Amino acid sequence: MRFRSDRWIGESPLCVRFRRLFELTENKSMFVADLLSIDSERWGEVWRWRRRLWQWEEELLDECRALLLDVSLNPNVSDSWVWLPDPSGGYTVRGAYSLLISQVPPVADYDLDLVWHKQVPLKVSVFAWRLIRDRLPTRTNLIARRVLSPDMSSRVADCGHPESARHLFLLCDTFGSLWHLVRDWIGCFGVDTDNISYHFLQFTHLIGGGAARRSFMQLIWLLCAWVVWNERNNRMFNHVVTPIPCLLDKIKLLSLVSKAHLLRWELPYSYIILF
Repeated sequence: MRFRSDRWIGESPLCVRFRRLFELTENKSMFVADLLSIDSERWGEVWRWRRRLWQWEEELLDECRALLLDVSLNPNVSDSWVWLPDPSGGYTVRGAYSLLISQVPPVADYDLDLVWHKQVPLKVSVFAWRLIRDRLPTRTNLIARRVLSPDMSSRVADCGHPESARHLFLLCDTFGSLWHLVRDWIGCFGVDTDNISYHFLQFTHLIGGGAARRSFMQLIWLLCAWVVWNERNNRMFNHVVTPIPCLLDKIKLLSLVSKAHLLRWELPYSYIILF
């Protein structure tokens, strides 16, 4: 049984759950049995990297290490096939049919793939990755980590709600209205969901069409989220408030700069520093 590509721990193979690590590792064909020769405290060393990991990739590695610490391998027990939906009763056609008609197509991995867009800077993609995984330093997250006290949960727009990523980017009366302006600018209609991952997927496919249209919508969503986060930081740390219509203008300009950067147009330096 392969360590990364087979499902032997958790709900999915490690190459799916930790897709980024799987792309960067050199020893993709390692077997679970190979772990028997490694001390459990050193299981994080089974990865050999093509390059040095970035900080957010180190966080993924720590998450994988924590998962492996709870595993105990016994060399005297042979592997066997188990039907996971019913380990005691085993496989039946009726059970397989019930499983197929009750499944919901997974979207968690697809939305994380969408954050990597060739027309946006890497830091914007990393920001979106952290946003979808709820890793941004919002006030609710900082309170959960005991960085802030519970009485500091209100967000910068003073709307009376705790500043979570879900509220800040989707439900806030101030920043949430930006999505309506963006849709009016593009000329499309839709009903927003209050789940960030689903919102990203829904927005990307809002106007249908081919890959070029989906790529454009994907780009706009990433830039809109990036502008919201920067405006939030400006209001919190610099006490500078930009009107929402001006934020829409910034998204339009950033989308132009992103496309020009892809085509290697020469732009004034003042345009480039907007990133």
